Amino acid sequence: MTSTEVTHEAEDSGPGGYAAAPLRHHTEGGRGGAPRPGPPPPRARPRPAPRGGGAPPPPPRRAALAALTDDWLAGLFDAGGAGRGGASLVAVGGYGRGELSPRSDLDLLLLHDGSDAKAVAALADRLWYPVWDLGLDLDHSVRTPAQARRTAGDDLKVHLGLLDARHLAGDRALTASLRTAVLADWRNQAAGRLPELRDLCAERAERQGELRFLLEPDLKEARGGLRDATALRAVAASWLADAPRDGLADARRRLLDVRDALHLATGRATDRLALQEQDQVAAELGLLDADALLRQVYEAARVISYAGDVTWREVGRVLRARSVRPRLRAMMNGGKRVVERTPLAEGVVEQDGEAVLARTARPERDPVLPLRAAAAAAQAGLPLSLHAVRHLSATARPLPTPWPAEAREQLVTLLGAGRPTVQVWEALEAEGLVTRLLPDWERVRCRPQRNAVHLWTVDRHLIETAVRAAGLTRRVHRPDLLLVAALLHDIGKGWPGDHSVAGETIARDVAARIGFAPADVAVLATLVRHHLLLVETATRRDLDDPATVRAVADAVGSEHTLELLHALTEADALATGPAAWSSWRGSLVADLVKRVAAVLAGDEPEEPAAAAPTAEQERLAVEAFRTGGPVLALRARTEPAAEAPGTAGPEPLGVELLIAVPDQEGVLPAVAGVLATHRLTVRTAELRSLPLPDGVEGSVLLLDWRVAAEYGSLPQAARLRADLVRALDGTLDIAARLAERDAAHPRRRGVAPPPPRVRVAPAASRLATVIEVRAQDAPGLLFRIGRALEASGVRVRSAHVSTLGANAVDAFYVTQEARAPLPDDKAAAVARELEESLRG
Repeated sequence: MTSTEVTHEAEDSGPGGYAAAPLRHHTEGGRGGAPRPGPPPPRARPRPAPRGGGAPPPPPRRAALAALTDDWLAGLFDAGGAGRGGASLVAVGGYGRGELSPRSDLDLLLLHDGSDAKAVAALADRLWYPVWDLGLDLDHSVRTPAQARRTAGDDLKVHLGLLDARHLAGDRALTASLRTAVLADWRNQAAGRLPELRDLCAERAERQGELRFLLEPDLKEARGGLRDATALRAVAASWLADAPRDGLADARRRLLDVRDALHLATGRATDRLALQEQDQVAAELGLLDADALLRQVYEAARVISYAGDVTWREVGRVLRARSVRPRLRAMMNGGKRVVERTPLAEGVVEQDGEAVLARTARPERDPVLPLRAAAAAAQAGLPLSLHAVRHLSATARPLPTPWPAEAREQLVTLLGAGRPTVQVWEALEAEGLVTRLLPDWERVRCRPQRNAVHLWTVDRHLIETAVRAAGLTRRVHRPDLLLVAALLHDIGKGWPGDHSVAGETIARDVAARIGFAPADVAVLATLVRHHLLLVETATRRDLDDPATVRAVADAVGSEHTLELLHALTEADALATGPAAWSSWRGSLVADLVKRVAAVLAGDEPEEPAAAAPTAEQERLAVEAFRTGGPVLALRARTEPAAEAPGTAGPEPLGVELLIAVPDQEGVLPAVAGVLATHRLTVRTAELRSLPLPDGVEGSVLLLDWRVAAEYGSLPQAARLRADLVRALDGTLDIAARLAERDAAHPRRRGVAPPPPRVRVAPAASRLATVIEVRAQDAPGLLFRIGRALEASGVRVRSAHVSTLGANAVDAFYVTQEARAPLPDDKAAAVARELEESLRG
């Protein structure tokens, strides 16, 4: 069956391209006998100049592209004298709405009355071939009105596409009759169609993710994108429910503008806003940078997502009401519908599954009512109704400064409700109530975080941290301070410089404004200032060094603050993403907290004494000395999962790798290189020298490392030892082997990462100099670092390796030959040389 046959059943495109698998034809050159088009369509014209360069702004440009394309296609249609009757050309989907981006495809329906199949086939040839000849993407179908309605009845996506049908040429009455019938079918079938559409949107959201949280979002497919905006138009067309209209059209327009700029910047028909293209797209739109672009996209997606939540909730409410047999209900209640209203709090009741304002509520006289209503809704696990939020936003008086005690308590109650807090907070934010209560929120709202470890924007991360903290409130003596600290810990990310330092100042101001006592204000400021202290110290410092523990104790100041900081650290990490927390990290932080608590209780940390080797370590050392080569042991270790939301079951902490080798140069890079060639990731590393027993002269290096397989199973110990022997005697060229592996499996291109940074950590230890390395994680990174340190003539006492997403953050305790810290000038030179070697 060819494309010119009238029974052709290619799928119509739905709103904005709602198409399952449209039939596409592409040709490189002309087709014999096919009429050539007259003037080229707009996509064949030179690309418009960027904004500010004389080109029209995106909305008029889209309309102009659609108008030019309309005229061209109408000319093709009329060229064969087909304009009288019996057939019409109809635009559907995005083209039907008149929204043509520079690289959009054409969604067309050739509608006919079935009276002359041969003439319709010839007309289809005159229409489709010129479009293909120009290399344009075409989604097309040829149907009678009955076929179109039948197909729409079988396929929701086809039905959605026809809702935006627009007449282009031919028999206008034929197009109008189809539009009328399709719309009537949609409204008559709404009770069945809308749940199907809701499920379609939910499935797509599960597959594509949330547009407002993705670093490389799909502007159309992701939740809160163009498809969702078009779905809301379809809901409104059903007359069953309607979306909140404030800001919705503008949000949709902004996403279309970004898609236009993306097409212009890439020259491709793409909806994915890739990292490497964001700066160019921002320039096309006249925006400052890629962050400004993403924030604009996230703002638009937030509006569309919230409108979707409200709309689908209303659809569910209406459909439930229709299912309760209204005649029987009317008979039992004298013909009047009785609305059940259950009190939740003063001025707040539950109605139809939502928290709404009581009839006696007076927001203009009760400034605490917005927080009371939000807290009551969250505690009951209910959404806050759209009408209630809007009424509160329009009429509620501002809170006095400082806040009354009830307002502060209601904020804490809202934050402590757990997961329901999210939807209630988003409702407050949609109507501007959050920034009215917390003006500093404006700087973090929809702010992107360009770190793959983070799942959320800054504002959502703060709420997610409060949600996680709500599950830890039984562990602390002041849950209110924990919850407020969770809300504010990253509030400084809206300001330049160190966000912890800026956040401390903001936290002091906010805490005082909402009515905390001066002592509590000081605690909150400390928590915000040092919210990264525990995890960074535990994973990057030697906890046996008294200076490490004392520094943390001095920063925290009290046992109660330490208790709060421990819970905040865990909540923050859990809210960041899976890569930021594990049982291993939790155990390191817990160990540090235990040591710091002892110091705060009055027990001074002792200088670490040389730990006596275990029986296994002594056995390995003797064997290494006897054989003159390395010996090793592998032992898997697991620990129970941390007691926190989102963790379950025992979690592997990796494998403990013990290596004993006669003291010699090059041990660190040799071991790191061998592990890299076997695709083993190093989590922690410790090196120390063991004296041999029984008065035997000499020493053996003992390496106690924690490793994990990058993927697959662990290699056999015998293979590791054989390669280590070769690496130490120089017969195994590790650098060459790693280069061969990289050449065989090159990494995909992406955005160039920031350059590595190496610094000397000031006053970090009295026993050694601490060199901090921050770099893009890559196979063989630890090998390169070890080789560079060996070349600098320093000894590595221990290494603390931490990988967060694509970022490696490592700390190396290094000494001179005399086992003393390096002089300042030598330390600076080592750091400089190491950074240069990693950049090379």
